[in-house]
Amino acid sequence: MKRITFNYFNILLLSVLLISVVSCKSDDDDFSFNGLDGSYSVDRFKVLSIPTNVSGNFTWSINDSIISQSSELEFISSKANTYPLTLKIDVNGSVKTYNSKIVVNHETGTYSKYISNVFDFRPAVGQFMNEIPEYAPGNTAADMIQRARESLVGGNSTMISLGGYGGYVVFGFDHTVPNMNGRDFKILGNAFFASDANDSRSGSCEPGIIMVAYDRNKNGKPDDNEWYEIAGSEYFKNTTVKNFNITYFKPNENKPPVPGSEFWQADVEYIKWQDNLGNNGFKTRNAFHSQSYYPLWLSDSSYSFSGTKLQNNFYDQSGTGNYWVGKSYEYGYADNAPNTDEASNIDISWAVDRNGNYVKLPGVDFVKVYTGTNQEAGWLGEVSTEVAGAYDLHLK
Repeated sequence: MKRITFNYFNILLLSVLLISVVSCKSDDDDFSFNGLDGSYSVDRFKVLSIPTNVSGNFTWSINDSIISQSSELEFISSKANTYPLTLKIDVNGSVKTYNSKIVVNHETGTYSKYISNVFDFRPAVGQFMNEIPEYAPGNTAADMIQRARESLVGGNSTMISLGGYGGYVVFGFDHTVPNMNGRDFKILGNAFFASDANDSRSGSCEPGIIMVAYDRNKNGKPDDNEWYEIAGSEYFKNTTVKNFNITYFKPNENKPPVPGSEFWQADVEYIKWQDNLGNNGFKTRNAFHSQSYYPLWLSDSSYSFSGTKLQNNFYDQSGTGNYWVGKSYEYGYADNAPNTDEASNIDISWAVDRNGNYVKLPGVDFVKVYTGTNQEAGWLGEVSTEVAGAYDLHLK
């Protein structure tokens, strides 16, 4: 039998040839993007998503304006129009260009620029509790959410109180409020500037933290993993506390209040609270409100809230306890400035994730507002954010 042998040189040569063949495989072989459709159609105030599912550096543009550099385009417009769309993908220095267009149609039916639904309402303790909105004996948490809904939905909205730190309301719109240049939506409250205050932008300002959510999974409800905080003017300051937690304890309602003067300080042992920083104290009852300050539809002996806490903004201008003034923060909070003031308008571009990094949202469907300070302002009582409605600034 004839013996067949392989020379080591031949084996090495064969290996080199195989490697060369593999290395000559072009980048196109791994590039599976099939291109853009000839056109895309979407209604106003709805988000159009165009995924690519490939790796590379992306540039989405309309005419000469870059609108995104993400692998998936999320596009929204408040105007019915046709927009020329260009996508450039840079893969290892090789740039591929794709062209299409987006046709934005006027929606069937009519959107409301105002709040369309209230999903949750859980206020903290306070002097307006059980009054705005009004509690009736036997009402449940669901009943009180409905009361908040009746107050806030539509263009004839009325006010609700969120109580002390952490008390919140969650509401939504019947469309996505678009994230466009400038400020995007307004939250109404009852803040005002006092003409006799030392600072022209002080008066009664009770700032509430704002959270926003885009309904990415389109299930029609705000999910826990969709929330982002609006980073207002105080967010990055060392006077602002992140991951703050407070617990309120149900009081003994049979304990009589302490009588006093016109500027009567309430019974300081009315509603106990404690926080995760080692502090504790009491929320006070004042002479103007004698009903329970604890939500009567809650049967628990205590309840808690967590979030970002702002530095106290009220101060005693008189020095005698007679005249308390709340200073307005520059921007980014609810009930922080008069409804006619620019500071009550919110820019979605201010949204940040849990690590404080700015995020790019196409728009928002849901908003959460909660009282941002834990402060007693003398005879005025607790500082509590009020919400009196909200609306989309882009929908005319």
